[in-house]
Amino acid sequence: MQREPRDWLSSLSVYLRAPVVTLLFLGFSAGLPYLLVFSTLTAWLEDSGVEVAAIGFFSWVGLLYSIKLFWAPIVDRVRLPLIGCWLGQRRSWMLLGQALIAAGLVGLSGVDPAGHLPLVAAFALLTAFGAATQDIVIDAYRIESGEAAIQAAMASTYIIGYRIGIVMAGAGALYIADAASWAVAYLSMAVLVSVGVITVLVRPEPPRPQSLTVVLFHPRVKQFLRQSHDRRHWQRQTGVWLIAAVICPISDFFQRYGRLALWLLVFIGIYRISDISMAAMANPLYLSLGFTKSDIASVTKVFGVLMTIGGGVLGGLMVVRYGLGRMLIVGALAVALTNLLFALLATGGDSLALLILAITGDNLANGLASTVFIAFLSNLTSRTYTATQYALFSSLMTLPGKFIGGFSGLVVADVGYASFFGIVCLLGLPAVALAWWLSRRLPTLHREDDDIERDSMSVTDEHENRDPIRHSRSSQMP
Repeated sequence: MQREPRDWLSSLSVYLRAPVVTLLFLGFSAGLPYLLVFSTLTAWLEDSGVEVAAIGFFSWVGLLYSIKLFWAPIVDRVRLPLIGCWLGQRRSWMLLGQALIAAGLVGLSGVDPAGHLPLVAAFALLTAFGAATQDIVIDAYRIESGEAAIQAAMASTYIIGYRIGIVMAGAGALYIADAASWAVAYLSMAVLVSVGVITVLVRPEPPRPQSLTVVLFHPRVKQFLRQSHDRRHWQRQTGVWLIAAVICPISDFFQRYGRLALWLLVFIGIYRISDISMAAMANPLYLSLGFTKSDIASVTKVFGVLMTIGGGVLGGLMVVRYGLGRMLIVGALAVALTNLLFALLATGGDSLALLILAITGDNLANGLASTVFIAFLSNLTSRTYTATQYALFSSLMTLPGKFIGGFSGLVVADVGYASFFGIVCLLGLPAVALAWWLSRRLPTLHREDDDIERDSMSVTDEHENRDPIRHSRSSQMP
């Protein structure tokens, strides 16, 4: 049964809570390095006279963001020496990621791309690795530091901070480079990493289950130990660690959700499929219609970012007021239908009013859907395997859209822009139907906040009773 909407004042008050405010600064820390290893870096390379063919290879740096799932289990379960005892599991890894980002940016600031391209690539990879690691930890920190009732608001402030970081690393770095130099721009960005560092040092470590610091004696682990009694000690310890860190997080998800698990994974893969698959054709559409680069930059990069931030705030507020289930449906529908605004733009010519209308609708929908979906994924994630499971979800979220987006140019060449955006709109409709179907089968999507927590605990208790987990002091994780 759907809960009654809350009043607006109590819904807004959630944004004053400390964990929600914290994610504003952590979101900035996550967004800052993104463009510094992508479009801002390629602009520097182009400005330095590096050949276009060589610049293209730098897009591979972004693969580190897509494969972070492979080292997420290490971040989830391995305690760093020295600072791990001082700061805790999450904050120590976050600080390490920020240190790698700062080191990479400082290294880039001292290198001339024209004569030291391999060194530029190495520092860019170091920055991207630190940023991807930080992303893993921030996602886990967000889920663990706030109850289900405020996850949407935390996602909202995270998106706001992320977008501010994007603007600073994009337009901000370009302004500094134009006024001074690229070296000063990257050194300035390295200084801004201190925003995240200060946040880590000021805010407390979130509470975590004891099972994260010891070996989980899951039935799979016990079976492995029985079958490997004749192996060496280090082999048994390695096997136990891999099962507990890699296999258990995946099996936990399927055990908690049963037959719904596969549908949930499908839903995660297709929820954002329409806006991700159309992204590559947006700028070519604007240019083909005759808009100037200044118009595109002003409307899409400045005004568009403000609309995305507005959509993020609106999404967090609407989830608190109306519940997650309803807003999942609204978000999926908005993302799909706003593609029709681009179809209208494609047929309307170089009308600045239509461009503003399309960007307003698209970015509001994007910000709202992102906030709602992050809250949804956070609720799906077990706090016993936070970093690993969320890394799996976030990787799956973008994969289908990016794959289909690779064929977007062929579709546009064959049917034109207007028909392409109509097709992309239809691609988003299955997500709307699946959101409605899942909202009726996952009661935690629309119950009162206390019920959400109680249901989550009861699911965990039921799982533990069915699959007992014992802890051993003699089998500490590394």
